[in-house]
Amino acid sequence: MDVFDDLRRRLVSGDFAYGVKLRAEVLKNDYGCSASTVREALLRLSAMGLVEFQEQRGFRMPDQSPQRQHDITEMRILLESEGACRAIRRGGVAWEARLTAAHHKLSHIESRIAALGPGDDLRALWAGAELEFHQTLLSACGSATLIEMHLTVYYRYRQVQAEKDRKFLYLAENIQEHAAILNAAVNGDEAAMRRSILKHFERHLMPPGAAAPQPGPSLAG
Repeated sequence: MDVFDDLRRRLVSGDFAYGVKLRAEVLKNDYGCSASTVREALLRLSAMGLVEFQEQRGFRMPDQSPQRQHDITEMRILLESEGACRAIRRGGVAWEARLTAAHHKLSHIESRIAALGPGDDLRALWAGAELEFHQTLLSACGSATLIEMHLTVYYRYRQVQAEKDRKFLYLAENIQEHAAILNAAVNGDEAAMRRSILKHFERHLMPPGAAAPQPGPSLAG
């Protein structure tokens, strides 16, 4: 088992509580390896923003906050909208076919979850298929840097959404929204793509003005 990959999976799937300390001396027992191997993986994960690290204080899960969720969601919308629109211009029929196949897999799994409930096996299948769909959406954008940045933000997004993901709170909406994204891609409609992506994520944005600081007491007489 790859320690880095499995820790990343656990960090984004709700295995650790927000803000909890991540002790390499304890986690090494999960992997049958040295604490230094775990620390190396945690340092790499801290570079991705999935772990917080401070000298003398060690590693811990990031705290959850509405502002953090908003910022990560906003960045994902920006990257995914731009990448998907570039892919529409460059992708062609081969890209549309790959995206349709990825959507078919995701849609099938989401339908099974709707019928059977979110068991651990289906949840794991969904996580892989959902990532595959969104990666395929951007795969023809022509920018390796955009794809790399999107993947990092994707994992941060999944981390802040971990509790909702485990319960599939928005399953019905996700099914419709993934279909809308596919339709926009197949129709080559960039405006519809941007609307569909915004619709897919906007529930996790703070209302306009909510993040603004509250005014202090008035000094007027």
